[in-house]
Amino acid sequence: MQEDQGIAKVVDRLADRFPTLGRARVEQVVAETRRLLDGNPIRDYVPVLVERTAKDRLRRIHAGDPALVLAV
Repeated sequence: MQEDQGIAKVVDRLADRFPTLGRARVEQVVAETRRLLDGNPIRDYVPVLVERTAKDRLRRIHAGDPALVLAV
């Protein structure tokens, strides 16, 4: 599936950008973000939307935002 390939690339890019958070944490944040878009019929832009939202969340986690650091 093309969307799955796009999401895999998003994980790769974000894991490279946030190496101190670990790949597993990046995968978790991306998966949680992707689930927010479940049920939407138009899937063409899901990887782009997921990347933007996950990147913002990862930045906040990296900066030590207490509301997100403990989120599992």
